Amino acid sequence: MGERKAYPSDLTDEQWAVVGPFLQAWKAKHPSVSGHTGRYSLREIVNSIFYQNRTGCQWAYLPHDLPPKSATYYYFALWRDDGTDQAIHDLLRCQAREKAGRREDPSAVVLDTQSIRAANHVPAATTGKDAGKKVPDRYLELSDLVAV
Repeated sequence: MGERKAYPSDLTDEQWAVVGPFLQAWKAKHPSVSGHTGRYSLREIVNSIFYQNRTGCQWAYLPHDLPPKSATYYYFALWRDDGTDQAIHDLLRCQAREKAGRREDPSAVVLDTQSIRAANHVPAATTGKDAGKKVPDRYLELSDLVAV
């Protein structure tokens, strides 16, 4: 593609040093059936995905100096569907925690919820009183939070 002016959403060299080998290994495990190696570098594909994510533009409105929607969305959907994006997220989270001197996985989670007024027809078994705020509220189960 040649040199282009960097967008604020582009990966830095340091960031690519972390993510790049992971994606190169992924690409080696997923060769094209036709033997095609791809016209665009994976770094430019990631930069294009980050640009779309940061700006919120429609895929078809990606700038002309980034890979086109067809290539960008192909990898985005593939990585989303096969879990590659989640694996990268987990890798980065673990590295950030290790860098901060913490264990890879958190040992505790803090969950804060907002008290909401319950309607009259809500079952009594799911309502109570928030002692801290002194208001009636509704208890939410973890399954309720996941569904929200």
